[in-house]
Amino acid sequence: MKSVIATLTLLIFAVPAFAVDTAVTYSSNLLVLLFVGFCALIIIAQLVPAILMLIGMTDAAASSYRKAAGAKTNQ
Repeated sequence: MKSVIATLTLLIFAVPAFAVDTAVTYSSNLLVLLFVGFCALIIIAQLVPAILMLIGMTDAAASSYRKAAGAKTNQ
């Protein structure tokens, strides 16, 4: 019984020793990083006009709501 417990204990504590070292797995070169950066630049370049258009539509909806609310109070 003691040998079974000793074997299981050894296996449980030895498992983290078989983990992969992540410091060596990242080996991308400069071209890959430039490509990813270029893709991020394209996404940001499309988000800026979309956000500006959303702000404009919200402002237009709010101004029409204010006009309708002002017309109701003047009657």
